[in-house]
Amino acid sequence: MNRAASFLKPLMPILSALYGLAIIYVTALPVAGDNPAFACEVLTWLITLAGIALTMYLVRRVEPRVFPASGEFSLGLPGISVFAGLLLITPLWFVAKDYIVYGITSLFQTVQMEPLTYSTPELREDLVSGVHAVLLAPLLEELCFRQMAISPFRSRRSRIVVCVVMALLFGMLHVRNFPGAFISAMVYGLVFVWSGNIWYSVALHAGSNLVATLLAVYSWLGLGEMQMARIPVIILPDLKVILASVCLAIAGIGLLAIQNSKFINSKLSRGMDEHEFYELNE
Repeated sequence: MNRAASFLKPLMPILSALYGLAIIYVTALPVAGDNPAFACEVLTWLITLAGIALTMYLVRRVEPRVFPASGEFSLGLPGISVFAGLLLITPLWFVAKDYIVYGITSLFQTVQMEPLTYSTPELREDLVSGVHAVLLAPLLEELCFRQMAISPFRSRRSRIVVCVVMALLFGMLHVRNFPGAFISAMVYGLVFVWSGNIWYSVALHAGSNLVATLLAVYSWLGLGEMQMARIPVIILPDLKVILASVCLAIAGIGLLAIQNSKFINSKLSRGMDEHEFYELNE
């Protein structure tokens, strides 16, 4: 590693956060205001796609040349069954995270909860913005706040420290929802470090945003009663949603276990003995 890379490496978490903040600010400009037109939403999607393309180029082409350790992380898409398994787990993760935030916040202050209700215009607005929140924003944010920031570091301890730093910065970006954003960012970062693939974090992030959108539809249809707090942002669903989330998570874990078993068997069938396989994946 040359002198310039050695100088930049400890600054990468801050530089990545500033870069991510600048990209997010630019993508949000078209929808600034109370009632942005649909064309403004589409413009935001296009700007976000451009930001994703630029960031993907940086992490694919530039970062590995400057920081060789970043080459240890894969940008390859995992299989559909992996994506499906992660998405099935996210409803339970979403529910558990908000109950954790509620419990921690209740230790320090009274959390003002109120019934969660949606009018038709509010739901329409959420569905339109949900396209960006589910399909585009998670990839851009994970590339900026996880891939670019964590991958330059080689040791696992350094990567975990950067996870904490980026979680704090990510929480500050989501001012009204700092506790929930911090916990989410920690989980996304640790999943990225564990898996070595940013798409695992993207799937969890996108799935979490998708659950929030689906709960809005659930509330609007009057299928159940949910409670919410505005600061910090907390959504506590009813028992039906919790039970459904548990069932989906069991199915997701089973799907991931089957996929992992197939992966191990394929490695062993290529002549790698079991001891070598586990040594390679430690």
